[in-house]
Amino acid sequence: MTTAIEAYNPSAFDLTHKLTVEKHAHTALITINHPPANTWDRESLIGLKQLVEHLNRDDDIYALVITGQGGKFFSAGADLKLFADGDKARAREMARLFGQAFEALRDFRGVSIAAINGFAMGGGLECALACDIRIAEQQALMALPEATVGLLPCAGGTQALPWLVGEGWAKRMILCGERVDANTALRIGLVEQVVEAGEARNHALLLASKVARQSPVAVRTIKPLLQGARERNPNSWLPEERERFVDLFNADDTREGVNAFLEKREPQWRNR
Repeated sequence: MTTAIEAYNPSAFDLTHKLTVEKHAHTALITINHPPANTWDRESLIGLKQLVEHLNRDDDIYALVITGQGGKFFSAGADLKLFADGDKARAREMARLFGQAFEALRDFRGVSIAAINGFAMGGGLECALACDIRIAEQQALMALPEATVGLLPCAGGTQALPWLVGEGWAKRMILCGERVDANTALRIGLVEQVVEAGEARNHALLLASKVARQSPVAVRTIKPLLQGARERNPNSWLPEERERFVDLFNADDTREGVNAFLEKREPQWRNR
C-alpha cells in the first residue's frame, strides 16, 4: 500500500515541486521531479539534505529509495547554466550544497537504494554513488563527464567511484569521459542489479522492504563499520566492531530480536 507522507510536506523542506516523497510501509520513496532532465539546483539540494535529516529522526522509516521522474533521466546532475558566467562565489556555494546533500544521503542511518531509471550523469551519478545500493534499468547510461566542460566531480565522485569500480575504470570514466551502459556497470561493480526498463523503482522498493526484516538499530550500527574501510585500515575497525556488538545490548530491538527468534515469531521492531 502506498500513501503520501503528510509529515514530509515538501513546503517544509524547500523542495517545491522538484522532489516528491511517498511512504511505502517502512520505506520513503523520493522522486527527483525537475524536468526535462531532473537536474539539481540550490533548492532541491537544500531540500534533500533537510529531508534526509528528517528521515533520520523518524523511527518508522528504515530505508529510502531515490529515483527520477519519467523514463529517460534519473538525473543529469547540475544545470550548467548556473556556471556559464564563471561566478566563483556561485560555484563555491553549489559545490558546498552538493557535498552537504549527498553526504547526508551517504550517512542516512538506514539503507538507501538508487533506482537508476535512465541517464545518470555528473551530479546525478554522484547522487547514486552516495546510496548504499544501485539498481539500474537496461537502458541506463552512467557517466562523470565534468572534465568535458572543464569541471570536475565535486560531490564525492572522485572518491566514491574508484572505491566501487577500481582506479582504472574510474579514470576511464572521469579522465576519458567514458560512458558506461547498465551491463558494463554491473560487470565493473558500479551497480548491483540490472532490470528491465521501467522496473528499477519496483525492484528497489522490493529490496527496501527486506530491510524491514532487519533490526533498524543493528543496521545503523553496522553501516558505519562497512563504510569505515574507506577511511582507515580494515583491521583497525576490529576492536570497534566488538565494542559495537556489545553496545547493541543497550537496545530494546536486540532483546526483541533474540527472543522473537527463540519464540519462533516475527520480531516487532521499535527502532530503539
